[in-house]
Amino acid sequence: MTKYVFVTGGVVSSLGKGIAAASLGAILESRGIRVTHLKLDPYINVDPGTMSPFQHGEVFVTEDGAETDLDLGHYERFTSAKMSRRNNFTTGQIYESVIRKERRGEYLGKTVQVIPHITDEIKLYIRRGAEGADVAIVEVGGTVGDIESLPFLEAIRQMGQELGPLGACYIHLTLLPFIPTAGELKTKPTQHSVKELREIGIQPDILLCRADREIPEAERRKIALFCNVRPEAVIEARDADTIYRIPLLLHEQMLDEIVCHKLGILARPANLRIWQEIVDALNHPQTEIDLGFVGKYVDLTESYKSLIEALNHAGLKARCRINIHYIDAEDLEAPGGEAILKQLDAILVPGGFGRRGTEGKIRAIQFAREQQIPYLGICLGMQLAVVEFARHVVGWQDAHSTEFDPDTAHPVVGLITEWQDRSGQVIRRSADADLGGTMRLGGQPCRVAPGTLAHEIYGKDEIVERHRHRYEVNNRLLPELEQHGLVVSGRAPGTDLCEIVELPRSVHPWFLGCQFHPEFTSNPRTGHPLFSSFVAAALAARERAGRPVLLPKEA
Repeated sequence: MTKYVFVTGGVVSSLGKGIAAASLGAILESRGIRVTHLKLDPYINVDPGTMSPFQHGEVFVTEDGAETDLDLGHYERFTSAKMSRRNNFTTGQIYESVIRKERRGEYLGKTVQVIPHITDEIKLYIRRGAEGADVAIVEVGGTVGDIESLPFLEAIRQMGQELGPLGACYIHLTLLPFIPTAGELKTKPTQHSVKELREIGIQPDILLCRADREIPEAERRKIALFCNVRPEAVIEARDADTIYRIPLLLHEQMLDEIVCHKLGILARPANLRIWQEIVDALNHPQTEIDLGFVGKYVDLTESYKSLIEALNHAGLKARCRINIHYIDAEDLEAPGGEAILKQLDAILVPGGFGRRGTEGKIRAIQFAREQQIPYLGICLGMQLAVVEFARHVVGWQDAHSTEFDPDTAHPVVGLITEWQDRSGQVIRRSADADLGGTMRLGGQPCRVAPGTLAHEIYGKDEIVERHRHRYEVNNRLLPELEQHGLVVSGRAPGTDLCEIVELPRSVHPWFLGCQFHPEFTSNPRTGHPLFSSFVAAALAARERAGRPVLLPKEA
């Protein structure tokens, strides 16, 4: 029978519940326990797919094509469990499901209420997402006291009663703020947060206390006394130099042992050697590169969380410190803006939506192509690489994507319906059409052409990578681009859609764009071959430019 660990948060948001849950999963998995994770999001949106990156951060995409909370990315990076649409659900999904059942008459004319119907649906979704795991770690979004979180908290309270004393464990993450004028950590916010949780009917078994310094023993005992937990169950969650140290820090305080004891699980000792090696590689790089990250949300790096982590994973494998320079694409549109790019060893243009900054991204791509700087374009970064090639190599000066210029005479990128319509009539999306769930999403196969850079990187004839996009490279115009030297090294079976483009090695040392998002399948243990190859190319470019590659040895 699956056992459950419920993770809640209090005092303030963004304390790191996702990292804490993922780290616990990593430790339990190292003890031979099969784990899975669920994230319950209290917002009304059906999924985060239509939410602004400024509000929500990155949208993570699962293998089965669900647009989910970015915490699912942490779960996949820290454990071997693969997330699916069952591992993340929202208030919007729950109410949508209950209303559909009511319309079909499944409640037999009863009055549909939050309790029991909404809470029963939440419990059903939790159990469904936990199938096949020894332990399911369930993170409840938001903070205790939020009105929208109440049905989720009531549901996990009921599950605790139904599962019995060995079936559930409750972990509450709180903040211990340090008041400089008083010179001490304050426990009162934690006390009040736990009081609020207990009023709902949930007694936490473990407290994870976020602090920027060591928690004195006197404060630990005070928290334990007032919050009705054992002193050893007050776990210090101090700020760390890297998120990949968190499993080690929590294990040192026996968090996994306390959880196993509470759930009645006998498991082998934890083996966290891989995490020790990851932290050692992070702290002792041997080389370095300067990488230009040209985007439109560069002041909000949570929007590119998986991509930044994937670059760091590649750095781990190469023992290379990656100095990421976040460049606002609009800054490159000003005269002389390319000067920002001159001291870079590699340039990356990530995915994105909307016209703002596209011309700056195209300038960055042109600079990388002409100056022989390694270039990686992801999703929109690949599409704009095709646009840049069409403009400056083929000579189609007005070439563009119909997303940004619907009237271009050379729509090298567009919706499939626009260039597959045999009548020549351009089909536009209805102004009131749904945006959610209308993209090519999830794991999609790709045939890789032999003898190409892509094949050299992957070492396979066919790969599967995750997608999240609406627009495609125009197959009707692609042959002329290929005649001018653009190499299409990856295509989708059946549809022949363009998945990977590159320049021949005789023309450029490393220039590649992919329609998919390889960052979604990278993890710190194995990295991803595409990012590893990109970092190796950047190191080679740095050496060619005569810039120092090796870092000074530590004394």
